[in-house]
Amino acid sequence: MVTLLIAAGSFILYLVAYHTYGKFLGQKIFRLDPNATVPSNELKDGIDYVPTKKNIIFGHHFTSIAGTGPIVGPALAVVWGWLPALLWVIFGSILIGAVHDFGSLVISIRNQGQTVGDVAGRVLAPRARLLFLSILFMALTIVLAIFGLVIASVFRMYPSAIFPCIIQIPIAIAIGILIHRKGTNILIPCIIALLTMYLSVYFGNSGALDTFNSTLSGWSIITWVIVLLLYCYFASVLPVWTLLQPRDFINSLQLLSTIGLVLSGLIVAGIWGVSYINEDTRTSLEIIAPIARVGENSPEGAPWIFPFLFITIACGAISGFHCLVSSGTTSKQISSEKDAQFIGYGSMLTEGFLAVLVILACVAGLGLGTNVNGEFFKGQAAYTARYESWGGAAGLSSKIGAFVDGSANFLKALGISSTFAVALMGVFVASFAATTLDTACRLQRYVIQELASTIKPKKSVLVPFKDKHSATILAVTLAFLVAASPTAGADWSWQNAGKGGLNLWPLFGATNQLLGGLAFLVILFWMRRRNIPLWFVAIPAIFMLLLPAIAMCIELFKENGWINKKNYLLATFGISTLALEVWMIFEAILAWPKVKGLLENSLPNINPTDKADTEGGRSC
Repeated sequence: MVTLLIAAGSFILYLVAYHTYGKFLGQKIFRLDPNATVPSNELKDGIDYVPTKKNIIFGHHFTSIAGTGPIVGPALAVVWGWLPALLWVIFGSILIGAVHDFGSLVISIRNQGQTVGDVAGRVLAPRARLLFLSILFMALTIVLAIFGLVIASVFRMYPSAIFPCIIQIPIAIAIGILIHRKGTNILIPCIIALLTMYLSVYFGNSGALDTFNSTLSGWSIITWVIVLLLYCYFASVLPVWTLLQPRDFINSLQLLSTIGLVLSGLIVAGIWGVSYINEDTRTSLEIIAPIARVGENSPEGAPWIFPFLFITIACGAISGFHCLVSSGTTSKQISSEKDAQFIGYGSMLTEGFLAVLVILACVAGLGLGTNVNGEFFKGQAAYTARYESWGGAAGLSSKIGAFVDGSANFLKALGISSTFAVALMGVFVASFAATTLDTACRLQRYVIQELASTIKPKKSVLVPFKDKHSATILAVTLAFLVAASPTAGADWSWQNAGKGGLNLWPLFGATNQLLGGLAFLVILFWMRRRNIPLWFVAIPAIFMLLLPAIAMCIELFKENGWINKKNYLLATFGISTLALEVWMIFEAILAWPKVKGLLENSLPNINPTDKADTEGGRSC
């Protein structure tokens, strides 16, 4: 019953937070005005700026921010025990993450739908925009690398997930063409697509599909990364209506349906337990992980819980990536300022609850049974098999497997077969990692193009990358080099390539959280210029600027860190990111005394026809 109490308690706490702290921020701090003119009405163009009902925007926004980040991070973090991860997810999302998303959305709405990076150049200093873009370039490179490895790991562990994920691509393209040319409603085709995908999951372990999946699962991790990055190239250069938009809608239906199934299964398992083949009794749902593993009980090989817990759970508590969604697309669709609390604050709380479900799957659902290297474990032995050490049982893959097996056990409580449940959750993880992957690749392409256009010298080495094809090739090439990193201390070779995913996650977490800290910095300057009370944002900003920097320094300079292990690629990313952070903070210190009560220059009037993006709009 403890598991159910945690789920119910966190849900209630999120509801209370939304109607108290969220309401306070909306009314007293950001002062939302339902009568204010919003960008979707002021700059309405039918492409990017489109007034939309808040429920529809909530669905788009939530599915955009809730990729695999809130799955992988919590699944890794419970190696330190379940309580630290749970506390950080709950209170981090309420006090930090939701404030970050809410604030990013509000300042974008108040600046004609500009991105946080653009707003930084106006409220902080002109150079801040370039610095923000540069940090974003670093972060997105790591995102592409790490989520390519996540998908490859899932395909290797759960072959039945391969065909359902592949079949999504031609189906999405067909739906995109149908809608674009015929104007057909997207809902019915996407429901049919979702059912088709579920049927492919159901039959994935038989006949020709089983042979197909088994053959492709034999590919190495790095081979899969190459294939996935090639897919990203095409997804990036094609118009968004061709693939990304219909894929996102299909995945939104998949997300909602799967979360509903997992939550229902958790309730049933918590009350009645789960029975297995050849067993007359039902196994009760219990937490099998220790409360905390710190000090002398720390897991072998794991980094220190402080500060690494706060960057390991890079989504689910706070994610800098969310400021791109809030200010990139969502701000251009909101039809009233009053909807910003529901969408910005509410979506992050919903993602936090998803992260809570992930934690419960890994520390309770996992105890109902898991297979590791062909051996079946139950109870505390299941947790030990997955989490005895930081890199135990294949490192990153093992932790992803903990969530897949744990959540699949919840589905078994509903009477769903073990094979189908595991395959379904494998598809769930891979699908959302793929959504993050192709979205990040398009964002990275935009960032590279904007950097190439921003840097003034005509003979700059970046000039050729103003072209979308060149920019995308650079994006996927750098991502491949990072993804090819071996495990700590191993030589660079084709055999070791792609096995360093566990090393990459701290770098991803640190850069992602640092991006969040810098977004907070922009929000702070916007508030200071308007004499709005600051501490609601100042404390989270300091927290998220310091912790990622400390974590990055530890990874760089520790005995077995990137520098001592001569992992010069990761060291370069780490040092460059730190240098950019210090530079931006220095710019902020210089500007801080000068901006109090001094409003930035007003934005010029924009003709909607002048800024419409024929590709469907940028998200960065």
